[in-house]
Amino acid sequence: MSLPLRRARPLARAALALALGLGLAAAPAGAGPKPPFEARAGLDLAAAAARSWAPDAYLVYLENDEDLNAAGAAERWGYLFFSPSLDRSRGYSVRDGRIAAAEDLPMKFEAPPVSAGWIDSGAALALAEQKAGLDFRREHGGTLATMLLMRGAFHGGDPDETTWTLIYHSPDAPSLFVVIDAAAGKVRRTWRG
Repeated sequence: MSLPLRRARPLARAALALALGLGLAAAPAGAGPKPPFEARAGLDLAAAAARSWAPDAYLVYLENDEDLNAAGAAERWGYLFFSPSLDRSRGYSVRDGRIAAAEDLPMKFEAPPVSAGWIDSGAALALAEQKAGLDFRREHGGTLATMLLMRGAFHGGDPDETTWTLIYHSPDAPSLFVVIDAAAGKVRRTWRG
């Protein structure tokens, strides 16, 4: 049984308004996906979503969710937040200027907050390329696979330091890891493994 045309139009308009409000309607003709962006560009959106989930949520981890380009940008980034009051973590994936996914972490991941003054992914990539990344890519046909930002990982010298870790892969050589102090903008460590 179909609704009379008089009643169907207001319902259709309401459904379209809801879909547009939720970002579910199709994009206008000619509007393609937004270009890749550096990690910090999606942070405000992810942080606003996290604060609506838990007012005390803070960023503990950030990683590319799609391939990286030569400028340290990706079409999608993942941001993980921890809430002390809820004792839970929640991740947000940002793509095309909106939240593409939001999920509670099924395991406990209590971590210290990322420091506020970190360099963006493009600057971190430029440092890694100068130190060892460019040589690794040329010599081994390597590619940059992962960029992650967190505190206390991969740098035993100062576990409270927020660092970028860049991981390069190659089909014929062990991976290259480059750890960068995200506040000072200095390469702290490189290794292969």
